[in-house]
Amino acid sequence: MDARLQRRVQRYGWDRAAASYEAYWAEQLLPAQARLLALAALAPGERVVDVACGTGLVTCRAAEAVGVTGRVVGTDISDVMVARAADAATVRGFREQARFERCDAESLPLPDASFDAALCALGLMYLPDPVQALREMRRVLRPGGRVAVAVWGARERCGWAEIFPIVEQRVTSDVCPLFFQLGTGDALRLTFDAAGLEDVLVERLPTTLYYARGDDACGAAFDGGPVALAYAHFDAATRAEAHAEYLASIAPYRRGEGYAIPGEFVVARARRV
Repeated sequence: MDARLQRRVQRYGWDRAAASYEAYWAEQLLPAQARLLALAALAPGERVVDVACGTGLVTCRAAEAVGVTGRVVGTDISDVMVARAADAATVRGFREQARFERCDAESLPLPDASFDAALCALGLMYLPDPVQALREMRRVLRPGGRVAVAVWGARERCGWAEIFPIVEQRVTSDVCPLFFQLGTGDALRLTFDAAGLEDVLVERLPTTLYYARGDDACGAAFDGGPVALAYAHFDAATRAEAHAEYLASIAPYRRGEGYAIPGEFVVARARRV
């Protein structure tokens, strides 16, 4: 997939997934988000950019951490995600210190050396050029500024990974390529190095995705995540077939009526020196 097509797929795919995203993923992603924020060590009065901010789950927590004297900018490629994030910030009382922009993570419309920290929670693996995205985060940081990133881990440690071949068998070109690449081996560290960031710390964080019912597991996999655009092309029969195949793939993790699916996050922090 060429970069322009990949960005287009991500933009319209997350537009479709936005309505279901928090219902299926807000709780599941908390461990990665919490560790990312701990490594970022945000302080009152700081300026922060949250890249690929989605519905603002991390952006709002960052706004809380920097307080009324700080500022947070959330960016995302999806118009719908940006609108939902802005609404969430307003509801939570962060309207004055948080603002949002729809933009490409590889070309941030932000001035050089203007932020203390850059965050990217589970967005970097969707980008055509993650090195360039990290270079952009480095560019907008002041000297000494921190970058904190979380991605999904190695494919073999993510029990839900069969969702990608299941969808790819039915719709071509709509699924994110190389999704697990940055979580494999030292790939994330090497990507930070290539972007010119220093003092890199990388941690692996095992996790479990709990779903009370098979319908919830399928909703997370098909409606609220990266395959939402491809899934939108399925007719009713194809959806039923794909659901059955996905549930069979996660059957080893069934617990009563629900599922406890293993996963892994990789969380990293670095600095602009």
